[in-house]
Amino acid sequence: MANGIKTALLLGLPSGVLLVLGDLLGGSNGIMIAFVFAAIMNLGSYWFSDKIVLRMYRAQEVGPTHQLYRITERLTQRAGLPMPKVYIIPDASPNAFATGRNPSHAAVAATQGILQVLSESELEGVIAHELAHVKHRDILISSVAATIAAAIMMVARMAMYAGMFGGFGGQGDGRDRGNNPIALLAMMILAPFAAMLIQAAISRSREFAADAGGASIAGTPYGLADALRKIDAVSRRVPLDANPATAHMFIVKPFSGQGLLSLFSTHPPTEARIAALLGTTR
Repeated sequence: MANGIKTALLLGLPSGVLLVLGDLLGGSNGIMIAFVFAAIMNLGSYWFSDKIVLRMYRAQEVGPTHQLYRITERLTQRAGLPMPKVYIIPDASPNAFATGRNPSHAAVAATQGILQVLSESELEGVIAHELAHVKHRDILISSVAATIAAAIMMVARMAMYAGMFGGFGGQGDGRDRGNNPIALLAMMILAPFAAMLIQAAISRSREFAADAGGASIAGTPYGLADALRKIDAVSRRVPLDANPATAHMFIVKPFSGQGLLSLFSTHPPTEARIAALLGTTR
């Protein structure tokens, strides 16, 4: 029930922001355009958010002969979950995430870099963490939040340029919205702020819960603890070229985020996560 409420809020609040922006920039015509786009965005993010995110990172599906698939299959059986699809992201920075609508439609993705940096026991810890997200049904909220945040930022840029060149093309209520500098400024501030709020809605406590769940699935916390330490250190030197809207999805926050969203942490401190992992098992 809690996840359902969160999903409804994630779908509804950004739609409200889009309608306000549409009204500011285009009056009644702007509201209609924003309404249509919000409806398409909500349907698309619910049903296709996992595919959108995977395509965003050029993820490639792998099969039973791949090391990552074998590790995932072994841990999936231990966790009592359906086998998710397994993907490799062609990037040298070590990181991973899970996505999908539910455990029956889930996917686990890891970068090429993580395979080169981590040992097998550390990889097990990472995949177990992602499977814990699947088991806790965090993945729909994560994927929807990423898709909507990215869409809002894209629409904001489009609306800004449209406003500069005459709005949405209609003055249905007689108001000159297209060249209103206050409306443009509000749009430029509200859009990234709304995207940030979407990510803030993804509670940081879920990372601690997934860490604990991953340690339980793997049978030990030490592989995940060592993996978190390595990923955090290496990704600072080799940052992932990540869309800021998807930062909350990864096991460790990517370090390439720029602009407003980079000021708000989407993850607890890595050392705090490691301390919680090791402290709960002594």
